[in-house]
Amino acid sequence: MSRPPLARERVLDAFESILIEDGERTATMDATARVAGVSKGGLLYHFASKDELAAGMIARLERLVEADLVEMAQAADGPVAYYVRTSVMADSPLDRALIAVSRLVQAGSAEAAGALRQTRRSWSDAIRPHVRDETALDLVMLISDGLYYNNALDTVASGSSALAGPVPEGEQLERLIALVQRSAV
Repeated sequence: MSRPPLARERVLDAFESILIEDGERTATMDATARVAGVSKGGLLYHFASKDELAAGMIARLERLVEADLVEMAQAADGPVAYYVRTSVMADSPLDRALIAVSRLVQAGSAEAAGALRQTRRSWSDAIRPHVRDETALDLVMLISDGLYYNNALDTVASGSSALAGPVPEGEQLERLIALVQRSAV
């Protein structure tokens, strides 16, 4: 798969940043061109409409999920440990794409909602052969959801844990992973 042109990626980076920081309503074509440092014509060369920008963002998510699935399959400690460990946001390109596409869902995009559902199905399908049954799969997926959710709350609280539950780190996260593996694998 060839890499998209740099200018196109810069435009998507700008759109993604606006979605994450200010929401979908603020992510206009003009704002995206301004943040990307391109002319409106330069933006229109790559994306003729905001719907095309959204489709580009969804395609970015799909590419990043494909790469994540490869990393998951190759993880030395297995897909379950990998998935739980990577459920704590690290401001990675995948995390940013997930948040940006979530903002599109919040604005009513059926395509974005479908992409997030497909992402979850892809992760479930990759983990399923490595757990004992569907209940164990649910455990892994729900633990991951909880980590991601609490981490998102912690991020929103700007370092204050008033809204968020604890987000395990370091040895605490490793003990949680070991517990999930004993329970699910």
